[in-house]
Amino acid sequence: MANQQRIIVLGGGPGGYEAALSAARLGADVTVVSDGLGGSAVLTDCVPSKTLIAVAEVVTLASESAGLGVRIDAPVTVDLAAVNTRIKKLAEAQSADIGTRLAAEGVRVVDGRGRLDGASRVLVGDTAFEADAVLVATGAHPRVLPQAVPDGERILTWEQLYDLEELPERLVVVGSGVTGAEFASAYNALGSQVTLVSSRDRVLPGEDSDAAHVLEEVFARRGMTVLGRSRATSVTRTADGVVVGLQDGRTVEGTHCLLAVGSIPNTAGIGLEEAGVTLDRGGYIEVDKVSRTSNRGIYAAGDCTGVLMLASVAAMQGRIAIWHSLGEALSPLKLREVSSNVFTDPEIATVGWSQTAADEAGLAATTLTLSLHGNARAKMQGIDEGFVKLTCRTESRLVLGGVIVAPRASELIHVVATAVSLGLTVDQLAKAFTVYPSLSGSIAEAAHQLHQRA
Repeated sequence: MANQQRIIVLGGGPGGYEAALSAARLGADVTVVSDGLGGSAVLTDCVPSKTLIAVAEVVTLASESAGLGVRIDAPVTVDLAAVNTRIKKLAEAQSADIGTRLAAEGVRVVDGRGRLDGASRVLVGDTAFEADAVLVATGAHPRVLPQAVPDGERILTWEQLYDLEELPERLVVVGSGVTGAEFASAYNALGSQVTLVSSRDRVLPGEDSDAAHVLEEVFARRGMTVLGRSRATSVTRTADGVVVGLQDGRTVEGTHCLLAVGSIPNTAGIGLEEAGVTLDRGGYIEVDKVSRTSNRGIYAAGDCTGVLMLASVAAMQGRIAIWHSLGEALSPLKLREVSSNVFTDPEIATVGWSQTAADEAGLAATTLTLSLHGNARAKMQGIDEGFVKLTCRTESRLVLGGVIVAPRASELIHVVATAVSLGLTVDQLAKAFTVYPSLSGSIAEAAHQLHQRA
């Protein structure tokens, strides 16, 4: 039976449009309020950045192919203006595709930004919309430093990179988290001289330490400068570039600076607190495992909640919110089953429990790390770095999690994620057939060795 509840979604990113599609398919009357379908994930963040990274991968393959016997007589160069033009066209096309999907499901799309007027009413300009349930999926925007104001020319956020027409000669990347590491890796491959400024003692402080170590070695081999324990305090524009000031008094000069120092949720000024929605100290919306806020008629999903800021998580949060609001059967969000990936070169993919997390939780666990050096496919492709790491319960041998460092690790991790989600043992993972030769063969081999060790 069609559900006639009125659902209003604020935001057109993955958390919003996937929720809207789910609600429409369940028969609800759905309105999406958005000033750009696809949100930052499609228009300024995930789709554009991964397209740029795909170009960087091609350049790296060409530049490092001599060891495979491939001869390229001229240096590999990049037409950044053409690359960025393509990136923006792809983002626009993806946004249009989302609009087509929403229209096909009967979802009403209102162009603009909405504001809550109580728990069951949304204002878009002078127009009011009544709702039985509201989903807030307004995303986030780049954080900047007080003494580093982006100008869109030399001092940039990751949303402004795609207007560049020439490759930065000397790029200073401030921030060594996922975003900073990805862009540093990409621009280094494209031909920029990159300096990565990290306030921590290593890159990717939130990722597996062994994986981060491999990446640092690759960065050094490819000529990147990484300044660890170096907190940036200012970025100043000069006549022909920028000067980045560090807390210890040193300075770093470059032609351009990319600020990758985190995000700020888009939660200010949209009536959340007036509607009884609790925000944490960072301005993120507090939600439970079914995406409810402190006001039970208002749900939230995506980056505005600060819960694992991934497009896949945003989409699932949105779907769960809809299923809950419409009385459908559901399972709460299980963050331990979420796969994530850092799109550096090599990629770093993770899922589930690490050995450290298991130890802290009091779980008896065993971890095995298998280098890709012995993998036949890796040898054929000239892959010199990378590994597969699996963690299982010591007694039952249930797969708890894994880390993969390799080209296309984002594709390989799904095997481990499936094992974690379905509660498979390393025995079962080892017994599944793999193709020879293949990188995935190392996952099976790691499981086989872990079975023996556990």
